[in-house]
Amino acid sequence: MSPFHYRDGVLHAERVPLPVIAASIGTPAYVYSTAAFRASARAFRAGLAPIARQHVAFAVKANPNLAILRLLAAEGYGADIVSHGEMLRALAAGIPPRAIVFSGVGKTDAEMIAALDAGVGQFNVEFEEEGVVLARLAAARGLRAVALLRVNPDIDAGTHAKISTGRRDNKFGVGLDDAPGIYARLARLDGLDLRGVAIHIGSQIADLAPLEAAISRVGTLIADLRAAGHRITHVDLGGGLGIPYRPDEIYPTAAAYGAMVARVTRDWDATLMFEPGRFVAGEAGVLLTEILWVKPGATHPYVIVDAAMNDLARPALYDAFHDFVAVEPNGRRIVANIAGPVCESGDTFAMGRAIDDVRRGDLAVFRTVGAYGATMASTYNCRPLIPEVLVDDDRFAVVADRISPQATLDVQPVPSWRRPTLSLSRQRR
Repeated sequence: MSPFHYRDGVLHAERVPLPVIAASIGTPAYVYSTAAFRASARAFRAGLAPIARQHVAFAVKANPNLAILRLLAAEGYGADIVSHGEMLRALAAGIPPRAIVFSGVGKTDAEMIAALDAGVGQFNVEFEEEGVVLARLAAARGLRAVALLRVNPDIDAGTHAKISTGRRDNKFGVGLDDAPGIYARLARLDGLDLRGVAIHIGSQIADLAPLEAAISRVGTLIADLRAAGHRITHVDLGGGLGIPYRPDEIYPTAAAYGAMVARVTRDWDATLMFEPGRFVAGEAGVLLTEILWVKPGATHPYVIVDAAMNDLARPALYDAFHDFVAVEPNGRRIVANIAGPVCESGDTFAMGRAIDDVRRGDLAVFRTVGAYGATMASTYNCRPLIPEVLVDDDRFAVVADRISPQATLDVQPVPSWRRPTLSLSRQRR
């Protein structure tokens, strides 16, 4: 049974009716299923069973909620981070520093210093100058920073342009042709323990062929580096395995992915590292929302919900699809546009979509929002950051409070010279 399912005509998260959550904490709200997180985390690990030496680090950017990270830490996951803030989250969740991989193209000196001081297990270096600076910072502390060189295999992952990272014109990594020279120069630095290479070609990948092509190209590079006398003990293959967002979509399983990786890398003699995010988190969450209005439109009515693009940005950013279903469907269907209350025409979740018939005051959910949902939220239009709720069987708890507009106002001090004063004319009166 799916963790989000109907029972007696009411949508439940595990054994909790969603109207109970709405009545308790209000809407909109993200609702996560503990069972769904565990199931997907274990499915990914099970898919890697043919690979003898492996390290799995959850991509914190997908869902940095502390309760979720603690859940995944208990499942044996490390953390793939791209900022100091994500490092603090991972450490607070109990993930050992040595199990943390620091990725990202824009690490600051301060972030690298903090990661070195914390004992982070690996840096994925994006280009030569970054490696030189990292080596200098580490040597100043009497350390050698463990690192991999990220390479760009110039593979089109076949995904949305804004989440593609492995093409030649993307900002990530170094070209395959440049990699041997850069690797050789970085390997000579006293403050760097360069032990392999890393790739990540994109997110929401629907076909294993681009991944296999990228891994094969990296295999050739590894052979060349070893032939030049370099030690290669670790290879980071990134993440990106996609999940279905539409009810009729079929995506590669973790088992199929693991089998492909095991076959392509069988002669590598290296520890393989993986950074799943969406695969683990995506299907484990829904966005619970209330219907504010059903507004007549030129072609179809507009279903105005209390969630907005600032709460769930993916449809506005990527034209992403999220299934929309009523919490208590009446069996009727309508064709409608779904929009939020933000003052932007882009604040639409769907146009001309067949959905459950809903009315003002009804509850509904957007499905598959456990990844890149709450983490990308903003306070645009001075709206609150909405709460996050974790369900475990028949109980639930708020794991991220609603941050009210007043709370965000309270952290915006006004300079003394901009505070209201009486005008001279008013003072004279």
